[in-house]
Amino acid sequence: MGLHVVMAGSSGFLGTHLTAELDRRGHSVTALVRRPSERPDESSWDPYEGKVDRALVAGADLVVNLAGSPTLGNPHSQKWATALRESRVRTTEVLAGAIAAAPEPPAFLAGNAVAWYGDHGPAQLTEAADSRGHSLMTSVCREWQAAAQPAVDAGARVVFLRTSPIMDRSAPPLQQLRLLFKAGLGGRIGSGRQHMPMISLGDWVGAAAYLAEHPIVSGPVNMTCVETPTNAEFTRALASALHRPAFATVPGPVIKLGAGRAASELLGSLNTRPQALLDLGYQFADPDVTAVLASGLS
Repeated sequence: MGLHVVMAGSSGFLGTHLTAELDRRGHSVTALVRRPSERPDESSWDPYEGKVDRALVAGADLVVNLAGSPTLGNPHSQKWATALRESRVRTTEVLAGAIAAAPEPPAFLAGNAVAWYGDHGPAQLTEAADSRGHSLMTSVCREWQAAAQPAVDAGARVVFLRTSPIMDRSAPPLQQLRLLFKAGLGGRIGSGRQHMPMISLGDWVGAAAYLAEHPIVSGPVNMTCVETPTNAEFTRALASALHRPAFATVPGPVIKLGAGRAASELLGSLNTRPQALLDLGYQFADPDVTAVLASGLS
């Protein structure tokens, strides 16, 4: 028997691929859209007005929230920063409220990001690690997670998808990095010792579908590859994969000046490990940086 999934953000990069995978596995997906619905598998909603079809949510087996404004933007723009926060927090609040109001609350895969942890240096970060610092994205991730609390309090199975950058040539950041490195302008950032979490598109989609189908899992889940590389290791691996040198180095002070409030996301270190998925028995197709890049560039 397939699951009935209600998904916000289904037209985005991850949502499009996850919808296709769930459909392939025999599940049905109803997309929440910010316009008048045009098909039976769509439902209009307006998270900023608090409007969503609560009967639809109550009748679902699973709700997925992948909605949110682009994480790449002008780091000096307050408008970008506000949209980054509100688009994630507000959508989660509305869906969590609808889930909590259901007689039998459906499960909730709530989008989030590994930035929740903040800079931990070389320490390995399983899902049991704490959240540190007050960088923009770390603060957003805390509010984003807290917004789902009504669903947790109502007894729903809530999974927080602590997603790392998806390394795929069709999307940022690999889309831009590939062009930069192919032009011979690639290089490490700062010291290069900071760990860079990442995951292949195939593993993110596979893991998300796996979590949808395994009702024993709740709480945070690191959506990252098994062995997190340092920035220097990533730089060498990408240069090798593209058969290009990578001699450039962008000093930390230059990053801080240019990236503004987003600098800590580039210079901070997150040595993540997807312990929850490993404990569950999920088999990673791309466990390390070489495999992730081979998959992403293919």
